[in-house]
Amino acid sequence: MRATIRDIAERAGVSKTTVSFALNDPSRISEATRLRVMAVVDELGYVPDPVARTLTTKRLGALGLLLPQPITEAFRNPYLCEIVRGIGESCESRELSLTVLPPVKGRLLEAARRAFVDGLITIGVGPGHEVVELLHLRHLPFVTIDGEDSESTVNVGIDDELAAYELMRRVLELGHRRVAVLSLRPEAIGLPGSSSSAARDRRLAGFARALAEAGLGLDSPTIEVRPAEGSLEGGAAAAAALLSARRGGPEGPTALVAMADIVALGAYEACRKLGLRIPEDLSVVGFDDIPAAALARPPLTSLRQPGREKGAAAADLVLALLEGKPVAHRRLEASLSFRGSLAAPPPASEASGLHPAPRAQALGWAE
Repeated sequence: MRATIRDIAERAGVSKTTVSFALNDPSRISEATRLRVMAVVDELGYVPDPVARTLTTKRLGALGLLLPQPITEAFRNPYLCEIVRGIGESCESRELSLTVLPPVKGRLLEAARRAFVDGLITIGVGPGHEVVELLHLRHLPFVTIDGEDSESTVNVGIDDELAAYELMRRVLELGHRRVAVLSLRPEAIGLPGSSSSAARDRRLAGFARALAEAGLGLDSPTIEVRPAEGSLEGGAAAAAALLSARRGGPEGPTALVAMADIVALGAYEACRKLGLRIPEDLSVVGFDDIPAAALARPPLTSLRQPGREKGAAAADLVLALLEGKPVAHRRLEASLSFRGSLAAPPPASEASGLHPAPRAQALGWAE
């Protein structure tokens, strides 16, 4: 016969309420009492009924992560794994589980509607998204990562526009004027029918600001912007198409700026197959600074954004909301990790009248 809370209370010589505290809120009883009760729990092999526990605590003991893509696509980008790692660490320290919620039938709204969790973390969802309205109607606490700071959402992120500006500015300071940008394809995070992505658009704005200071624009003849899937394969395919079409011509890029490290590393493979050397023939830079960036050959120059810290901060904020505590947007720091994949343009570019900054200037960047 299955053991009950009554059985535990009788064996331990305490009330059923004390047993409930030992299982669900041990801070309300002494450590000695908790240990006595838990010893009986182990002795009797008691397994809590999750439904009954939920009715008692008014909590499910789980946070949800709303993915912008199907699981098979989303986890091809190691940067998302860093975010999940941070969320997981916060959940583990509080003995909470994490439920991963991909779109249902291609719709985030349906996934959010079915979410059976205490609180939710979303990625890239802005204040005007239909999911935000639904979560408010459900009175479900939620925090966005890489969304937008607004009165209707609590957001964790970096200054994407400034970070992208700094990255492009470093590329231009070395003398590059023929630059290819591999942007991320819009994820399924906008309003129905929308092709926008808040983080992508902010990064493009940062690139445009740096280019404008050099007398260029995203629509200049020597600048090309191409979308890429956020994966090794996506980066390799986009870079191969771009470089194959331009290889050998005077208009070919001397630098490739990717909006994600995984895309930049895919470009490495395209360069290898085309016989292009990095950085002698083509400089390559990325965004995220995932662990693999420093292990690439040559090591990848990248704009570091703290994915693990983003995840942990978002989880902490959701839990604060659950406890009725005041919360505020979190803006985390980003920095440039300068490595061997970025150098001055090859001599042919220098001969065309460009005047790259001396290498010594580059050595002063963050490492």
